Amino acid sequence: MSAPELARRRDRIVNLLSIHGPLSAADLAGRLGVSVQTIRTDLRELDEQGVIRRRHGEASLSQRSENIGYQPRLAIARDEKGRIGQAVAELIEDGSRLALGTGTTVEEVARALTRRDNLMVATNNIHAVLALRAAPGLTLHLAGGKVRMRDLDIIGADSQDFFGQFRLDVAIFSCGALSEIGEVMDFTPEEIRARRAIAGCADRSILILDSTKIGRPAPLKHGHLWDYDVVVHAGSLPETTRAACTAADCRLIPV
Repeated sequence: MSAPELARRRDRIVNLLSIHGPLSAADLAGRLGVSVQTIRTDLRELDEQGVIRRRHGEASLSQRSENIGYQPRLAIARDEKGRIGQAVAELIEDGSRLALGTGTTVEEVARALTRRDNLMVATNNIHAVLALRAAPGLTLHLAGGKVRMRDLDIIGADSQDFFGQFRLDVAIFSCGALSEIGEVMDFTPEEIRARRAIAGCADRSILILDSTKIGRPAPLKHGHLWDYDVVVHAGSLPETTRAACTAADCRLIPV
């Protein structure tokens, strides 16, 4: 089986667990049309990455008080993140002024933006800086301050002051999790303050999330999905959440 097919199946496993809660390997195998042994191999890998946990013969999404490390997150939902990056790049015109937040999905967006000309980008994400190196005519501003070495980003008070000096066209950022009732969640107060600063410095906001974020537990909330102008997402959103987004004129773009 090819790597993209493997990644898509594991993304679907996470999405099913986010929608239905704990499921057995046999149940997942039946839903995905593969053998139980194949699913057990997938679950073992996802467990080692910290995405799910296996207990009493069932798998469920991992409950954590903090996010897992950056390198393990790179391997999670990679195919979805690539599609999200391409979809966001289609929304951005040449010459736009952008704010980019932190995270592996934002890194994929940055990589997709390299086909846009003459962008101005402000970011607190060192991974995004590296991904944007090939963008033609790029002007880039990087937040200063203490680097969070695990993720190579800057999320303290310095990053908040940094974004506060800009008035940009579009802010693009992710979140730690999305609750079952549409609450946008994160793991630390510093992450929430940084994302609010990013969202507040632009005329239009784009929230991005892969299917692993939907229904995932996280301890802190900062608003709702429909607070943003555009949401580019993988996986299935609850019907009530989609209805609330429509009522609030929040545009949903599934990938």
